[in-house]
Amino acid sequence: MNTNISRLYEISRKAERLVIGLMSGTSVDGLDVALCRFSGTGMEAGIELLAFETLPYEEDYKTEISSIFSKRNVDLEKVCLLNGWIAQKHAEMILQCLQKWGKTAAEIDLVASHGQSIFHAPKSLHKQAKFGNATLQIGDGDHLAVETGIITLSDFRQKHVAAGGEGAPLAAYGDYLIFSKKGENRIMLNIGGIANFTYLPGDLNADEVFCSDTGPGNTLMDAFIQKHYPGKYFDENSAVASKGVIQPHLLKALKNHPFFQQPFPKTTGPELFNLAYLDNTGISNEDTMATLNRFSAETITEAIKAVTKDGSGFHFYVSGGGMHNPLLMKNIAELLPGCTFKSTKELHINPDAKEAVLFAVLANEAVCGGTVNFGKGRNGIPNVSMGKVSFPW
Repeated sequence: MNTNISRLYEISRKAERLVIGLMSGTSVDGLDVALCRFSGTGMEAGIELLAFETLPYEEDYKTEISSIFSKRNVDLEKVCLLNGWIAQKHAEMILQCLQKWGKTAAEIDLVASHGQSIFHAPKSLHKQAKFGNATLQIGDGDHLAVETGIITLSDFRQKHVAAGGEGAPLAAYGDYLIFSKKGENRIMLNIGGIANFTYLPGDLNADEVFCSDTGPGNTLMDAFIQKHYPGKYFDENSAVASKGVIQPHLLKALKNHPFFQQPFPKTTGPELFNLAYLDNTGISNEDTMATLNRFSAETITEAIKAVTKDGSGFHFYVSGGGMHNPLLMKNIAELLPGCTFKSTKELHINPDAKEAVLFAVLANEAVCGGTVNFGKGRNGIPNVSMGKVSFPW
């Protein structure tokens, strides 16, 4: 037997596995690196987050990614060059973390890498009849495996697309396995650049699990701050938005976007929501930010209400950068009275680490577990195992 296949088989049979999950989101601010210990698989899996780091990207990295990110017309040579270069940068960060944690590459069983999204094109967005859903992440898995010496799973979203999905959101797979609780209807709300949620029924019926993007989370607010406040990357402590007044006409115009009339489940990205919306409004920065904040809150809560009848009586567990925005969380809580809001920290998962952990879960299931049967109901979640395997040699 090939030694790589033999090693993978040995990993699948181990009582415990160490898996590093990587996440680099649309905000392109840094790489999330989560070291997880797994025992078992599926809903019986034990998972422990042993260590977590967010390593900020250097300005050079941000500049290179911004040259191609969410752009329809790009230099193909640059895309080719960045595919390997990003993986090399991520490999350096993994090795840096291992050194800090006192671990060696030989102790790690798997790396699960999301890669760097550069374009997301569901059919609802591109509207070209002969093409299906599409998405593209770069940061090649083979480069990661060779540079780190660790078996790597990557490019998770392509299987979702191949099986009829849109490539996002993938949160439902991990959310259902590690956060479901008998007798408690939960909503796992992740507020990243784009916000998404997973509904987890208290009866644990996988047919009823539902996952969808809702629209912008932080993407418009972050982009506006970066454009108008050089040196700042987000509205820290809602400092700008808190000084403003919501502008009803702008809010109405933002919510009039066709995305919000599309049926659920659905996905979107910065390709669809960007600052072109806000050109020449004549509105102050503070009022614009207050309106963008309310826009994210209203579209998040309206989406949840639309698929859960009224959105009341749920236990919310929140993750992502948006949970650190006090005005955004205040707006969401006001719009969903009767619900409780907690961080995923209450479930023993650092909220900033959650997405990286979820990709580690996908890798653990791909190598050692199986697939969850989500049925053929309204959820539209393909019953698939995800991740392409790259060997170190």
